[in-house]
Amino acid sequence: MKAVNRYIIVDKIKEKPKTVAGLELTEKLNSDNRYLKGRVISVGDQVNGIIEGDIVYYDKHAGHGIQWKDKLYYVIRVEDIVIVE
Repeated sequence: MKAVNRYIIVDKIKEKPKTVAGLELTEKLNSDNRYLKGRVISVGDQVNGIIEGDIVYYDKHAGHGIQWKDKLYYVIRVEDIVIVE
């Protein structure tokens, strides 16, 4: 599987549940975070500054899911990435 143009394929990284005063917040209550974290699987040929294996933060409303070999990946545009670790 290879991304093309200005698209990036990411594998979403599940965040550990946050706790407040010893109570674990559910994913629904923890939804105030606007950005998701993912590992870059493939980058398109028009993407600069991001390579495979980078950890990125991207808008949670960006892109769409794609099933590949029984695993769910996300296809996003490079413009939706806000941070590269």
